[in-house]
Amino acid sequence: MRHRPLLILTSTLAAGTLTLSACGSRDGGKNDDESSGKQTTVVIGIDAPLTGSLSALGQGIKNSVDLAARTANKNKEVQGITFKTEALDDQAVPASGQQNATKLVGDKAVLGVVGPLNSGVSQSMQGVFARADLTQVSPANTSPELSQGDTWLKGQKKRPFKTYFRTATTDIIQGRFAAQYAHNDAKKKKVFVVDDKQTYGVGLASIFAQEFKRLGGEVVGTDHITVKETDFSSVANKVKNSGADIVYYGGQYPEGGLLSDQVKKTGARIPLMGGDGVYDPAFIKASSESNDGDLGTSVGYPVEALDSAKAFVQNYKDAGYKDPYAAYGGYSYDAAWAIVQAVKKVVTDNNGKLPADARAKVTEAMGKVSFDGVTGKVSFDEYGDTTNKQLTVYQVKGDAWQSLKSATFKD
Repeated sequence: MRHRPLLILTSTLAAGTLTLSACGSRDGGKNDDESSGKQTTVVIGIDAPLTGSLSALGQGIKNSVDLAARTANKNKEVQGITFKTEALDDQAVPASGQQNATKLVGDKAVLGVVGPLNSGVSQSMQGVFARADLTQVSPANTSPELSQGDTWLKGQKKRPFKTYFRTATTDIIQGRFAAQYAHNDAKKKKVFVVDDKQTYGVGLASIFAQEFKRLGGEVVGTDHITVKETDFSSVANKVKNSGADIVYYGGQYPEGGLLSDQVKKTGARIPLMGGDGVYDPAFIKASSESNDGDLGTSVGYPVEALDSAKAFVQNYKDAGYKDPYAAYGGYSYDAAWAIVQAVKKVVTDNNGKLPADARAKVTEAMGKVSFDGVTGKVSFDEYGDTTNKQLTVYQVKGDAWQSLKSATFKD
């Protein structure tokens, strides 16, 4: 098992400013000579839930990658290369994600893919990308096994796929951070833990429970709910009868908001806490009861508070996207920009042109990428995990999430 991370409170959110611009793409062509003024098109694929209950997050991912591609083209970031995007909808379904991965692999112009949102979907895609040497960078996956293998909990970490990277930190850190806040800061001593039986939810809830108990707290009950169901009254009554002073939920906001609502309707006026999967305005809208006091953690610091994200926030607004960048916008932009930088290195190293084995070369270059991004320093460790291990806890106040505390973890 890896070391328990050291929690370092931060008093400043400032980081180096990254100059962005939102302008349209230039026309491109394939196999063109740079001296003729023509461009070679490189496609950045996108996989996310663009429809369905998680579309608020998926649209933010898609738009932020699009903005990165526009910025690269406007700045002529890679001479002779025009970046375009292709966005596919996985509807948060693993089988759809696998089909999308196969489609993206089949397009030779695709040299990198940003996504998906869900860890369970990613599990179905990783092997497809790896067999094709196609780089994948998720802005939202937090399940540790995706990068460290399924024996990570035993301290036996092994990277399953060299093509997999992510700009979001893992649940190893997020679950422990949440437990430390709940026990040490919120002074909660008895927790009832619920998960949605999905890869992300089960892993996050397990890590939270383990850390909460290590700190001296008591897990007074556990249960599971099913995704896309709406009646959680049985679980809610168990929570009330358990004597818990907080509920921890591993899952996404559609069910999380309903669970919070139904727990409170039992008369148990205790907060529900979840991970980045519940940190969305839709969580609040899903509940007819007041969510005041409910808690959620999310990767990184609040984008709006980062000096490094000011240009991103303004340019996203200026671009006129109808959907907000949401929880993963900054991480999606940074994921796409990492692909751009890897392509830049490959082209530079090959005398200004893409080599025949561009995909393999881009994957190799990704491991060495390092730049000051929207969310802070962007680089990857030996597992493809982000080196930027920052988290924030939020609380519902009225009809909005407000940040309470941010922290940086070090191994």
